[in-house]
Amino acid sequence: MNNVYRLHARLLKTGLHDDPLCHRRLFLFCVASAPQSLAYARSLFPHISSPDTFTYNTLIRAHAHFSPSHALSFFSQMRQAGVSPDGFTFPFVLKACAWFQVGQGLHSLVVKLGFDSDIYVQNSLISFYGSCGSVELASKLFQEMLHRDLVSWSSMIACFANNGFGFEALELFRQMQVLEDIIPDEVTMLSVISAVSSLGALELGQWVYTFIRRSGLELSVSMGTALIDMYSRCGSVDESIRVFDEMRVRNLLTWTALITGLAVHGRSREALRVFHEMKKCGLRPDSVTITGVLVACSHGGLVEEGWRLFESIKNEYGMEPLLEHYGCMVDLLGRAGLVYKAYDFLERMPMKPNSVVWRTLLGACVNHNHLKLTEKVKQRIVELDPYHDGDYVLLSNAYGGVGRWVEKEGVRNLMREKRISKTPGYSLINMDQVIHKFVSGDSSNPQSAEIKTFLTSIIKALRDEGYTTNTSNVLHDIEEEDKEHSLGYHSEKLAVAFALLRFKDSSTIRVMKNIRICHDCHSFMKHVSNQFNREIIIRDRNRFHHFIKGSCSCQDYW
Repeated sequence: MNNVYRLHARLLKTGLHDDPLCHRRLFLFCVASAPQSLAYARSLFPHISSPDTFTYNTLIRAHAHFSPSHALSFFSQMRQAGVSPDGFTFPFVLKACAWFQVGQGLHSLVVKLGFDSDIYVQNSLISFYGSCGSVELASKLFQEMLHRDLVSWSSMIACFANNGFGFEALELFRQMQVLEDIIPDEVTMLSVISAVSSLGALELGQWVYTFIRRSGLELSVSMGTALIDMYSRCGSVDESIRVFDEMRVRNLLTWTALITGLAVHGRSREALRVFHEMKKCGLRPDSVTITGVLVACSHGGLVEEGWRLFESIKNEYGMEPLLEHYGCMVDLLGRAGLVYKAYDFLERMPMKPNSVVWRTLLGACVNHNHLKLTEKVKQRIVELDPYHDGDYVLLSNAYGGVGRWVEKEGVRNLMREKRISKTPGYSLINMDQVIHKFVSGDSSNPQSAEIKTFLTSIIKALRDEGYTTNTSNVLHDIEEEDKEHSLGYHSEKLAVAFALLRFKDSSTIRVMKNIRICHDCHSFMKHVSNQFNREIIIRDRNRFHHFIKGSCSCQDYW
């Protein structure tokens, strides 16, 4: 900015500030110094006589990155002034529109003005539709393109990956290699890695990493960080560590990705060790890093370490703790059974806790059988979010756990009155690049009868090894035998039985579950891992559980 001011002062001093050419050069120089100089550029723009397409494009491009609302405003001014946009205008405008997920009508204007065959505009439209979640429109446009370049393929792959179509993204990447003589770059591979991460498919992740190395692509900071996160999400934090060790250059995001990965895999002490190594390297943690370390402390029951870290946020790093940091502390105290201390902590927070933080405490109260506090916390949540199904289920759990069936039935009736339905639990398992979904008690799988028969035989065999059904999670006043039947067909059990039927080798079984694993299924997995000598990895809503030879990585603390 100082250079901009000096140049303007020199023009004023020499009397050239009224010269149109000099003023235009000052304006372009100002825009080039974005983002600090954008406000100054906006003040200079009205003094440019008859701004042309290039001038508007320059202004729109600079604001599209840093102030998209201004970019759209200048595009509107451009149209009102009768200045014709060109093939460079629309990519900038579409980038600005993507911030607000508006501007679907621009496609019609592109066609009207004859830019619908411009590959740069087409690529921008695909990216725009992807950011708005309009996958079908993006795909239709992509299929209709007569010519595609690397950006076209990368944009469409990113569109699929960012909107939950992981397999479609990977299939398109395969087609790119077969149909086109195009070499993927880092941007393409980052989208491919993102697709694998969403699927949690370790074998695909390993293939992608091998492809990157064979292609001669540099293991950049962005690529390495994405791979660390990918391997963690796929259930192999050891592979994350291997990638981390191979990286020559790391930034704060890299360290944070590894710390978070170790945390959700229950390797809390290692996460703390990596955090201290990071600080020794001279890197200063940000709020995201702090959150990752607090999660590690929470999952490992490291209460003292968590308190010290929380206090250091302000004392050592000069930052104000954020709501998520307070939430982590509530989780830390709640998991450790210090629910009343967690409640007092919540009451003393300098900001108003949201329903998520209260819900964290509610879950802890139920897990540690503090019924009175459960009722109190539930009432606080109702004031903020009265229609969340999980809160009613947790309260119902609490009543059912102590045999208070009348109160439990009252909660269920209240759910019916408010038309609140419980989110069904399901489990996903990837077999030969096909996702199989299991829902508790569901019979839609073609092998359903065989799976259930096999699962029943497994449960009978495990009982001889000491497994007993934990019926504390069944919330009905029914006979014990019926409770056991209800628990027997939980989705993760069905998924594991299916895997044992399909694959007789010693390969690891990997299951993704949308809700928290229950105590009975957790006990079941430990016994199965020992009986069948198979490693089982369950990724539930909160963390990873690695079951090996009768033990779990969470050490029964989750």
